Amino acid sequence: MRLLFSRRWFQLTVIVMAALAILVNLGFWQLERLAQRRYFNNRVLAQINRSPLELTAAALQDAALAAELGKMEYRPVIVTGEYDFSNQVGLRNQAYHLNLGGHLLTPLRIAGAPAAVMIDRGWIPQADLLTGRWERFSASQGQVEVRGVIRLSQSKPDIGRMGDDIPAPGEPPLRFWRLANVEAIAGQLPYPLLPIYIQQSPDPLAPPPTVVEEASMTAPYPESPDVDLTEGNHQSYAMQWFTFALILTIGYPIYVHRQEHSPY
Repeated sequence: MRLLFSRRWFQLTVIVMAALAILVNLGFWQLERLAQRRYFNNRVLAQINRSPLELTAAALQDAALAAELGKMEYRPVIVTGEYDFSNQVGLRNQAYHLNLGGHLLTPLRIAGAPAAVMIDRGWIPQADLLTGRWERFSASQGQVEVRGVIRLSQSKPDIGRMGDDIPAPGEPPLRFWRLANVEAIAGQLPYPLLPIYIQQSPDPLAPPPTVVEEASMTAPYPESPDVDLTEGNHQSYAMQWFTFALILTIGYPIYVHRQEHSPY
């Protein structure tokens, strides 16, 4: 230790110690990311494995349930009501089997309740999305039962993505959205929306097509949420940073010792 902090090696030792601190902190940061990932996975699996929530008018009168909806993402849900196709919007930049298009988000007036819930009914082709004429995808008239999973509103875009220019009061409503921003969409509707939306589940008895035939589509194609429940590479990355720190801890004193005792 005395040699490492001698005049000859002092500056390099300080640099090595700083590098060690960085490497160790990187290792613990990856372990923290791993813990966060495991917490997320456990929370999602706990919701996925719960029994379907029947989102009825009576259930929504329970203040405790209403407050917990934001903590139930990915829980199966069943809701009955009537679609309001006049206020549906399009969610842009959504792909289906490598086909570009978007999703239709349609308010469902919950039977017996003053509020509605936004339903992600599924994918339609880009050509149909951009026309804004979605009549042939609006055949579900009258009362319907929707089965799906609870999803959270998206108010902030991911890194590298753009958000939406929210219309100011009095401006025309926005029909095409980049994010499923339920709170912002609710601002252009004449009735309240629940703070979550429901992603409609595909019919388990109808396998999804592998080729999209646009002309024959009469309803959007529902999709299951694409959620990654793996632990990623955080543990291996942590071990990597700790290994680098160990190599530096052992290797640097050996290097200094050899340099000091080298005949050259």
